[in-house]
Amino acid sequence: MKDIVKSLICPPMILPVVTMSESASAVETNSAEKIVQKQFDAYNARDIDAFLATYADNVELFSFPNTRTAQGKEEMRKRYTLRFSDTILHGIVTKRIVMGNTVIDHERVRVTLPEGPGVMQAIAIYEVQDGKIAKVTFISGKRTPGETL
Repeated sequence: MKDIVKSLICPPMILPVVTMSESASAVETNSAEKIVQKQFDAYNARDIDAFLATYADNVELFSFPNTRTAQGKEEMRKRYTLRFSDTILHGIVTKRIVMGNTVIDHERVRVTLPEGPGVMQAIAIYEVQDGKIAKVTFISGKRTPGETL
């Protein structure tokens, strides 16, 4: 009887078992999320060099599902230098999903639209390889003039 009471009060310690593949996956996930967050912070700071430093030299940008819109850092530099000249540019991540080397963000970005200041929404699917963002696929969402973050 003592043994039964003792086992109920002091159950044996259960430790999680982590295999090498799970551990490697956790490190990969952590690294992917960190590099995506680093690029997002540089985006908000409008720091083109810090922003581009998070991308692979041969990065590819796509519009969902598979229309390539840019390839390589030089094309990105042209595109984002113009974007970073918008003085109201600021983004927030409303939701983030991380699985392995893939990070999916739902983003809301304050920008100057043709109609004036507003917010555009997008889903960005980042794929990280060797510590750099190698591919991004964007799903464009609503553009709302007059809206604030």
